[in-house]
Amino acid sequence: MNTEANKAIVRRYQEALNADDLDALDEIVAQDLHTPDMLPGFPTGLEGAKRIHQATRAAWPDFRITIEDLVAEGDLVAARITLSGTAAHPAFGLPGSGNTFEVAGMYFVRIAHGKIVEHRGLEDAASLMKQIIGESPP
Repeated sequence: MNTEANKAIVRRYQEALNADDLDALDEIVAQDLHTPDMLPGFPTGLEGAKRIHQATRAAWPDFRITIEDLVAEGDLVAARITLSGTAAHPAFGLPGSGNTFEVAGMYFVRIAHGKIVEHRGLEDAASLMKQIIGESPP
């Protein structure tokens, strides 16, 4: 696939997550998705990714990821993103403070045969924690 087609897959992936349409992921993400930075206690593959999304949405019902930039080369797509939401309930060791948050992040995906087969992501965890617990970022 060409780089524009690969970027379109990433856009569809993010739209499905933002719409909480986890069934759509079956067409976009490989069942044996490789996620080396999977959170402890969650299964691997697409099933684990879906469960993390469900846990995130349960705690932060308005959680959204906005793609700011996409860059693609070969089978690799990089996304610069903004994560936002409201910490309505406790999750991932953070309290349900009711505070809103907006933090920067990025993820890289590898695409094969029209599906995402690998996902690696990072976000500004320190800023996320500060915003959720109520401390102003520096």
